[in-house]
Amino acid sequence: MNKLLQKQFGFHEVEIKKLNGYDNSNYLVKTEREKYIFKTYLKNEESLALVEAENKTLLYLQNSINDKFPKPIQFTDGSFVKCIEIDGKETICRMLTFLEGQFLGDVTHSKTLFQSLGIFLAQMDIKLQSFNNYTIKARQWEWDIQYLYLNKKYINDINGAKNRSIISYFFQQFEENVIPVLPYLRKAIIHNDANEWNVLVNNREVSGIIDFGDLAYSPLINELAIAITYACYDKENPLEWASTILESYHQVLAIEENEIAVLYYLIAARLCISVCNSAHSKKKNADNEYALISEKPAWKMLYRWLSINPIAAESIFYSAIGLPAVNPKSTDNMIKERHKVISPIFSLSYSRPIYMKKSAFQYMYDAYGNTFLDAYNNIPHVGHSHPKVVAAGQNQMAKLNTNTRYLYDLLPEYAEKLLSKFPDSLNKVYFVNSGSAASDLAIRLVQAHTGYKKLMVMEHGYHGHTQIGTDISDYKFSNKAGQGQKDYIIKTPIPDTYRGKYTTNDGSAGKMYAREAIEQIKISDSPIAAFISEPILGCAGQVPLAKGYLKEIYLEIRKQGGVCISDEIQTGFGRLGDFFWGFEAQEVVPDIVIVGKPMANGHPMGAVITTTEIAESFSKGIEFFSSFGGNPVSCAIGLSVLEVIEEENLQENSKVVGEFYKSLFIDLQKEFPCIGDVRGSGLFIGVEMVKDNSLNANTHLANLIKNELRNQNILISTDGPFESILKTKPALCFTKENAQQVTYHMYEVLKTYYNKKKRH
Repeated sequence: MNKLLQKQFGFHEVEIKKLNGYDNSNYLVKTEREKYIFKTYLKNEESLALVEAENKTLLYLQNSINDKFPKPIQFTDGSFVKCIEIDGKETICRMLTFLEGQFLGDVTHSKTLFQSLGIFLAQMDIKLQSFNNYTIKARQWEWDIQYLYLNKKYINDINGAKNRSIISYFFQQFEENVIPVLPYLRKAIIHNDANEWNVLVNNREVSGIIDFGDLAYSPLINELAIAITYACYDKENPLEWASTILESYHQVLAIEENEIAVLYYLIAARLCISVCNSAHSKKKNADNEYALISEKPAWKMLYRWLSINPIAAESIFYSAIGLPAVNPKSTDNMIKERHKVISPIFSLSYSRPIYMKKSAFQYMYDAYGNTFLDAYNNIPHVGHSHPKVVAAGQNQMAKLNTNTRYLYDLLPEYAEKLLSKFPDSLNKVYFVNSGSAASDLAIRLVQAHTGYKKLMVMEHGYHGHTQIGTDISDYKFSNKAGQGQKDYIIKTPIPDTYRGKYTTNDGSAGKMYAREAIEQIKISDSPIAAFISEPILGCAGQVPLAKGYLKEIYLEIRKQGGVCISDEIQTGFGRLGDFFWGFEAQEVVPDIVIVGKPMANGHPMGAVITTTEIAESFSKGIEFFSSFGGNPVSCAIGLSVLEVIEEENLQENSKVVGEFYKSLFIDLQKEFPCIGDVRGSGLFIGVEMVKDNSLNANTHLANLIKNELRNQNILISTDGPFESILKTKPALCFTKENAQQVTYHMYEVLKTYYNKKKRH
């Protein structure tokens, strides 16, 4: 190397040190008077063209802004780039001046420093706007944000299905929010890599920038998106720091409104590019530490970015450049507009209803920039807007959607996958488009198979809003405004080991409750066609059936010719953690299972699963048909949900996080006598609020907690006969940190509540 430098540059007595590089070899060269960077690349036509273009860019910048950028140094023959054989390989070589300074990543950050970063980038970009180079303009590659899609091939190199889902989500958001406006964004040649190891600092301000190897002809706003990404990805309040950069940049080079509108998604895209390429580099060469240097902070910021409402980011970015944010309608106006066309019987949650706009995984985003942690909604089972589920629906909708009178692959494929989750005896499935429709159909199956009409239902049970669903739902028909109990319905007391008369949950209470229910069966004036119950009664307040209860009941129902139905609409698909279906906890196998709600992650879908024998009985009647049940789009979405549960190990997550979550509520129970009971399994938990050290329901406190948590941007709800039970049943991607957030804020509410009680 010494001889090469002497021959090509006339250097004598040099000190050479090899530096880290992403995909090329760089050397620090020290002479007696100066420092240089000698850069080498394996020769190919594309690399040669890009290196020459980079040199032209640097030479252009030298004309007006000196000492801020590396300067190309001529070889002895006057050229700036040469191809030289090194170690038997044709190698592209060039020499640059060395810029003194500390890296941005090594210094303490301040508002003043970030202001200087914004100013520096704006000044550089102003100069580059008048620079033209067709090699750079023709470049299309993974590190240019506008070509984010080129990184899709690296997603599978990322470890962890959850991580891959986060990346896929932001890819979808880019396609939805950025791609449509790309043609209207200003473009220019930009540095394209203003990261913390390329930006130099002297005397507490940005003094230069190195490594122009990522030059791109790209939307101008991408320069800022990249700089903000790397400057802010270790910050707890990245939007505040980003605003400082934006404001100072804008003072020198005005940012346009449509550029700000997509900045949130561009920053996310750059983070995705970073982790995708790190994963790919790790797969190719796990020892390349330089390529992996930003991986951990990038992942940290990606998860942090997910918790930031895009509307909040946009509003803060607008404010930074002096533009007013778009003002959404008030909730009062939204309610008035709703009630013009929608009956008030469709109730709204919380004393202050929420105007929602978007959602992602366990988060929901309102129209005013607030992010809500959703610990309430069990319908987006694998997470709001899960990218695999979204893609399944989009892709299938673009191909085929029809009814079940035609043959298509997805119907048997999904049916087989779903049935594989059940005991062998449950081998026939009917698809419908809601849990209510499933309940309705299940009763039709029962009546066709048994010839009987009478039904036994559970106290406080809920099974849907159809007429039959209402008939069999004590939660509905016993309501003050309800229709009352029909004469073909037998209601049996809930086997509640907290409030009921039998409280020992070792199996003995279950048998005692079952004995009383069996007496009802025996004295019935006609055979009972079916017994229906949820394994954990949601509307009762997440009340689990007493241990061993169903074994006794199922046996007696079957003795007199009836069938047993398990309503798994809320408890199924791994939510309970230890079990995929709630009936498994009772060590029974039903004759019919009904599912819905989380089955398709919010897409309207339900199903009835039953035995061959019952299906054959139903087949003797008139044809069954559902216009939408089992259509290709629904099947594709349903299949994707099952795949996500498996890929992301969500049943195990429900178990682990659920046990931790429940333990936190139990810790609160030890401190606050208003918590009477903590119950449930997995991520299906009920917390019963009582008047201190009693069984008297504390409806007021339950609603106070619900609404105070809502004010802290945490969503839970209340249920039970007295609306005194807090219920939490979040998406299965819920984390321990999320659980701590809920219980911490609940602790604060209870502490304030008791302090007020003491004062009064």
